[in-house]
Amino acid sequence: MEQGRTTLRLDIAGYERVMEGADMRASVLTLGPGQCVPWHYHSGITDSFVCLDGPMEVETRAPRATHRLAPGQRCEVAPMTAHTVRGVDGGPCRFLLMQGVGVYDNVAVGGADNVAVGGAG
Repeated sequence: MEQGRTTLRLDIAGYERVMEGADMRASVLTLGPGQCVPWHYHSGITDSFVCLDGPMEVETRAPRATHRLAPGQRCEVAPMTAHTVRGVDGGPCRFLLMQGVGVYDNVAVGGADNVAVGGAG
């Protein structure tokens, strides 16, 4: 997948690239207890989340929403929509993330609370 600007550093329990093409990718992310994917947005691609182990939450701004997902449930976040991902009540979760179609970028939103903590990234 073609890469644009990236300002988000992701440091989480697990990250596995499952598939990547010219304009899309699929990855499995694992968040440990207390970890999150910090607030960010993508300029031109949609994020599609499928909960594998959870529950998990995908929270968005503009529009403000919290999508609570149990295993097997999914949601999408449109381009230019700031979002964060975490386990419910700070618990662990694992999810499939499909991204595309277009040039990948990620732009961090916010300040000091925009750093994910954990293992691999």
